[in-house]
Amino acid sequence: MYGLAIVIAAAGLTLAGPGTGSAEAATACSGRKVKTVTFTTGELRIYKSRRYACAITVSKRPGVRQVMSVTIQARGSRAAKDSGRFTHRAGPVTVYALNRCVRAHGVVGTRKASTGWILC
Repeated sequence: MYGLAIVIAAAGLTLAGPGTGSAEAATACSGRKVKTVTFTTGELRIYKSRRYACAITVSKRPGVRQVMSVTIQARGSRAAKDSGRFTHRAGPVTVYALNRCVRAHGVVGTRKASTGWILC
């Protein structure tokens, strides 16, 4: 019995692993924030690291489930998108953007914001 308990405990540690942390840390964009576009119902935030650009749309009224989306596109590439009914934010979405301009678009409820081509 004692041996079985040790095997079960070891399996639990293996499945949980040291990588389990807060969901907030796992979903944030990496890099530095380069632009924030505010609009009536939220914010569109764009982050840039050396090779990648990332975007999230954040609601000004967290906790209320509403239609949200975020899209980011590097010039010459397909857009990355996350959309649905969220309570806090849509995204993050990331694209490869080394030496490329990017544009982003965010929606919260019926209001939206766009950046046009930036980081050129």
